Amino acid sequence: MIELANVRKVFNAGKPNEFEAIRGVSLRIAPCRVTVLQGPSGSGKTTLLSLIGCMARPTSGRIHLLESELTSLPERFLTEVRRKTFGFIFQQFNLVKGISVLENVMLPAYPTGEPHAAMQQRAMDLLALLGIREKATVRVEWLSGGQAQRVAVARALINNPSIIIADEPTAHLDTTLSLELVKILGRLKQDGKTVLIASHDPLVYESEIVDHVMQCRDGKIDGRSR
Repeated sequence: MIELANVRKVFNAGKPNEFEAIRGVSLRIAPCRVTVLQGPSGSGKTTLLSLIGCMARPTSGRIHLLESELTSLPERFLTEVRRKTFGFIFQQFNLVKGISVLENVMLPAYPTGEPHAAMQQRAMDLLALLGIREKATVRVEWLSGGQAQRVAVARALINNPSIIIADEPTAHLDTTLSLELVKILGRLKQDGKTVLIASHDPLVYESEIVDHVMQCRDGKIDGRSR
């Protein structure tokens, strides 16, 4: 489903602080599987996720999604691909304070122009699926860490994406909540989603839900541990 060919990402090119974050990475990511990019902080995992998820452009190389080559698309088309194809779960949750759980979940769907009632019903169904429907009207700053993470997952799913990208999703969760999140990601795989995770947490990369683990270090993929 996803293929990278000799992808590089250079920050501050031509300046004294030039930094090559991704160094000629080529890989294939299978559909309907859970793939983990494993590596220490600063290894390039997050940058690689941002390139795959169309949140940044590579300096050179090519990225293909199915039969489409993404790297040469104009930004307006990349925005549409990003909205329809990817759901993002961030390390810091990135929920918007001051508004309700329901409103947070619906935010990525507003630009689609879908009728509000249908959008709201789908958001409520996702909250029910994740066991937090009763929190729909609660402001997000009043949630526990586990509840906030479930809201972040619901928000990632609101546009029914085929690919879920999770960047260190257990970084701020205890062991119990981390294991709960891994189970949720496993259910998404069962539902036919492709799940791509960056993590150095053994609770994630040693989980039985994971199909492939790729070692990331110094901006390169060193190989697969399984």
